[in-house]
Amino acid sequence: MFARTRRLTLRPGWPEDAPALAAAIGHEAVAMKLARLPWPYAEAHAQEWLSLPRGATDATCLILSHDHDYPQLIGCISIEMREGAPELGYWLTPAAWGRGYATEAGKAMLGMARHALGLKQVASGYFADNPGSGNVLRKLGFYETGEEMRESVARGHATRCITMALDLADGAATDFRLAA
Repeated sequence: MFARTRRLTLRPGWPEDAPALAAAIGHEAVAMKLARLPWPYAEAHAQEWLSLPRGATDATCLILSHDHDYPQLIGCISIEMREGAPELGYWLTPAAWGRGYATEAGKAMLGMARHALGLKQVASGYFADNPGSGNVLRKLGFYETGEEMRESVARGHATRCITMALDLADGAATDFRLAA
């Protein structure tokens, strides 16, 4: 799947993206905010992840910014099945934090979830010590549903996670144009 917003392109990852992907995600500050990312993260991890088979309805996209002379990989966003329910996950490289990219990419991904995948509800969550991610999810229309302990591969232990959900049936969170 692909999407184009005012400042971003969301597209599948390709094998040649491995060096840029490893450089963008290879920060301890990023790894500690994610559940499944190993730390330290090497280019071999990126190559392995990029080589995973993807289906026609796979909603995993790299986020590329157009704020420079050529598009730069700044993150990743996906909707993947977790415990039988679709869940939104994302990360940005630290240089991209605080610029509204996560919200912009999130709106595009939720539009794909609603219009291309026909989803009616999406879950998400964030570690309690990462309130910035919670702010992004609230801007996207998510509401809190509870708390749970989630394993963090990078941390090596379970961490308190705030769980959230978004109802897509009304379309309010996804009223925007998608690129063709």
